[in-house]
Amino acid sequence: MPIDRPFSLTPGFHAVVIGGAGDIGAAIANLFCDLGAAVTATGVDEADIARTLLKPRPGLQLAPLDVTDDKAVASFALKHERVDALINCAGILARDKEYEIEMFAKVLDVNLTGTFRTCLAFRPALANSKGSIVNIASMNATLALPRIPAYCASKGGVVMLTKALALAWAEEGIRVNAVAPGYIETAINAAGRSDQAHYQRIADRTAFKRWGQPEDVAGAVVFLCMPASQYATGTVVAVDGGFLAG
Repeated sequence: MPIDRPFSLTPGFHAVVIGGAGDIGAAIANLFCDLGAAVTATGVDEADIARTLLKPRPGLQLAPLDVTDDKAVASFALKHERVDALINCAGILARDKEYEIEMFAKVLDVNLTGTFRTCLAFRPALANSKGSIVNIASMNATLALPRIPAYCASKGGVVMLTKALALAWAEEGIRVNAVAPGYIETAINAAGRSDQAHYQRIADRTAFKRWGQPEDVAGAVVFLCMPASQYATGTVVAVDGGFLAG
């Protein structure tokens, strides 16, 4: 059916960006704000929020939230009467250390179970608004790397969680999609990027011969929350500069 203003957000639109204090999350939060939305962005704690690249601006609120804390997540969700979009960006990795069971479990608790916690907690509000969930997966849901087994497993889980929830909650009007970034320049990979040969090898593998920027991810996320994407659910959009194409 025809859609009025398919590439705009409804008046009063409210997006909750979990992990919005991070680099990709900050780019997503800023784009929502640019389009007139109210945004609540979270960091794991006050120190995380203090480090964020997000700058104070109208319509933006920052709040601490530990996605591994059941009670904290449930309480946080209840504070928001209207939620039109839930974006799950919170994520960690620990190169080499993920072969330790405790660290493996921690990565899954943040990246996968944490995503499920927030989806469950915000489900009533999203059902009321007929809103959208966009989970941040990763190219590593498809292409594994040997030093981060927990991260790869968690992001593969995020992809399948996205598909399962899309099927489960469609009757409530909730759309659930994912965006899978490739090599994006963020703090989480700053150490690896200091190796110029490694950096250039990755860039050369992409179609555009460069690493991505957080802003390259934000547009795909916001599009999946717009009326123009109303028939998209259970899908995963790769934003990897063509890395996996060749």
